[in-house]
Amino acid sequence: MSAPKSFQLSSEIHDYLVAHGSPPDAIAAELIAETQKLGGISVMQVAPEQGSFMTLLARSLGVRDAIEIGTFTGYSALCIARGLPDDGLLLCCDVSEEWTSVGRPFWEKAGVAHKIDLRIAPASETLRSLPRTPHFGLAFIDADKPSYESYFEELLPRMKPNGVMLIDNVLWSGAVIDPEAQDENTRAIRAFNDKVAADDRVECAMLPIADGLSFIRVR
Repeated sequence: MSAPKSFQLSSEIHDYLVAHGSPPDAIAAELIAETQKLGGISVMQVAPEQGSFMTLLARSLGVRDAIEIGTFTGYSALCIARGLPDDGLLLCCDVSEEWTSVGRPFWEKAGVAHKIDLRIAPASETLRSLPRTPHFGLAFIDADKPSYESYFEELLPRMKPNGVMLIDNVLWSGAVIDPEAQDENTRAIRAFNDKVAADDRVECAMLPIADGLSFIRVR
């Protein structure tokens, strides 16, 4: 299906893990394959086991309104939207019409396009345009790493009590604990992880799913 995003898993264990969960159906698998045609940049797509987790989580929490920051080719949006009720809505924030256009036909095929509101604009602008009132039950952040903190702060007042934020790439292939890794993205993720761990407005469990996924509950 795809190479594991987790630096902790072999390809064989990853294949087993996906096969023994809820593996991608034909539509999701086709979107994965279409994304892989983009080449190396396709690594930005969430892992299939992560997508299944997000579908189950949205469904289990009874989420009606969700938001994602960073849509790429739309696999994560497909997975989240599938977990929403028929009258649910996922607000997708991305800056690329080119990449998001890959996913649109698959949203249609899966019958979830009516649940997805895609806004092509800087996510910070889209977030600031929204009322600062509790609205979202689920948020997913998977975009530019230096902006994670600002996205988190903009989302907090817009999350319902007990709402959940999922933050991707928080282990950054293990670089978060490598003292020699001092690039901008790694430093931003470290700083964000430290901030969340010390923030009494939320509680957090960092999960070793794919490249690390923080599960944050808003108090």
